[in-house]
Parts: sequence; structure tokens; C-alpha cells
Amino acid sequence: MRHRIKGRKLGRTTAHRTALLRNLVTSFLEKERVRTTLAKAKEARPLAEKMITLAKSGTLQSRRLALSFVRKESAVKKLFDDLGPRFSERPGGYSRIVRLGPRPGDGADMAMLELVGSEFVKKVKKKKDKKDIRKK
Repeated sequence: MRHRIKGRKLGRTTAHRTALLRNLVTSFLEKERVRTTLAKAKEARPLAEKMITLAKSGTLQSRRLALSFVRKESAVKKLFDDLGPRFSERPGGYSRIVRLGPRPGDGADMAMLELVGSEFVKKVKKKKDKKDIRKK
């Protein structure tokens, strides 16, 4: 029985695992959407939500705490200037995990970790006419 055993090891050493999660949270805060495995998404979600909660207060101490975890200053700037005010009225649950199905290579369950409010918008591909290409 797994009493008092919290978290997933993800097949890595402790230092490698913390580095992986810090990088994942940093890119998640920068891009607002990240495609990763389901286990990594479940581990990164609480960490990202804690960073957004820190950004809601907006104090210097919370900014320093966020800088000690997040890798890039630009991500912290976006966190405090954009994401903190956006979720200021929301009491929690800033992100969601959307399951995508198995990865073709090894069958790992894939998921999309995304912020609430940044719904997926399908990109429309522009078709180039053959006439336009010939004119140039």
C-alpha cells in the first residue's frame, strides 16, 4: 500500500524531476497551453496553479518566490502583468487537463494542459492559388 507516498517519480532522479517540472511550468505559463504526457500534466498542474495564486497577490515577495521557481523572467513578467489580473476574481482552478489519446510511438497517454479561458481555436490554412504563384 502506498500510504504517505505523494507524487509520481516519472522515471527520473529527484533533481531531474524537479528540473523537468520547472521547465514544463515555465513553458506552460509562457504559452498558456502545453502538450505533454498525462502523468507530467497531473504533476505540473498544481505547481502552475500555485504560481498563478502568487501572481494574484502581486507583492514583491510573491514575485521573488515565483522567480525562484520559474526559469525565465519574461514568464514571471507575463504571469504578474497578464495572468494574475486575469484570474483575480477566480478562487482557483485556473487550468484544465484535456486527454488526447495515446502517443503513436510508445502508446503513452497524452494530454493538453491549458489555462481556463484560452479555448482551442482551430487554425484555418490559407490555400495559395496557383495563379498567384505563377504571377511572381
